[in-house]
Amino acid sequence: MRSIWKGSIAFGLVNVPVKVYTATEDHDIKFHQVHAADGGRIRYERVCTVDGQPVQYADIDKAYESPDGDRVILTDEDFSKLPAAEKHEIPVLQFVPAEQIDPILFDKSYYLEPDSNTPKAYVLLAKTLEQTERIALVHFTLRQKTRLGALRVRDGVLVLQTMLWPDEVRSVAFDKLDDVFAPRPQELQMAETLVDTLSDDFDPTQYVDEYQIELKKMLDEAIASGSGKVTRAPETAAPEMDAEVVDLVAALQRSLEASGRGGSKAPAAKKAPAKAAAKSTAAGKKPAKKAAKKAAKKAPAKQTRKGA
Repeated sequence: MRSIWKGSIAFGLVNVPVKVYTATEDHDIKFHQVHAADGGRIRYERVCTVDGQPVQYADIDKAYESPDGDRVILTDEDFSKLPAAEKHEIPVLQFVPAEQIDPILFDKSYYLEPDSNTPKAYVLLAKTLEQTERIALVHFTLRQKTRLGALRVRDGVLVLQTMLWPDEVRSVAFDKLDDVFAPRPQELQMAETLVDTLSDDFDPTQYVDEYQIELKKMLDEAIASGSGKVTRAPETAAPEMDAEVVDLVAALQRSLEASGRGGSKAPAAKKAPAKAAAKSTAAGKKPAKKAAKKAAKKAPAKQTRKGA
């Protein structure tokens, strides 16, 4: 995992440096939109409604439009001036019983890792939350948004759950629930009996996403069968070695050759002819000596005959 944010928990006068990691992930199979006729990918462009031209992401600013239609355009420089964008502290506001927080307020979950060589303060806070059976309400800024959060412990690790602000939860009232008669005692008793028969400890491993399993099975079978619904990925050629890598390899080879270790086969090939030449030279010297001796013996005989 890669941390998405760094900060520190302000627990009274105790400071707990932490790294923040996303605690959950989406395993749903992702699909692309394609043209039904030829399977080509559908691409969307950011187009300006004034001049009709595509706009690069770097040229896009954010605009707010009031209920009266007044528009205010803000740039990245404007957002950087806000004090919330610079805060990297998670102050604890108060400790509350867990049952007092309505689960509808919980949003996303994040793991907190101690970001210090001596995580004593981290363990102290985690143990305190466990023993007191409380949740720490915190206030922090993440991705330029001020958030309320609940700090709790899961398997010895601090978990930060972002929370919705109270005014972000809609109030609801259904007319069909008005003037409804209360259930009769017999109906309640039977319903409670049914609840008892289905009651058990919660085990999340018992539940799986059957839809995603069957969808993955369907896709695997289609790929294996090579049906007309499958477009094979084009074969890619082996990547060429980068020029910088080639130069480096050549430089290393030259360095080895200069040190006399450029390869074990080349020197051996040079020595072999040298030995053969030495043998042939030695062999050639012996016949030369014999010829000289024969010439020496014949020479006196000729001189004698001339003298006679």
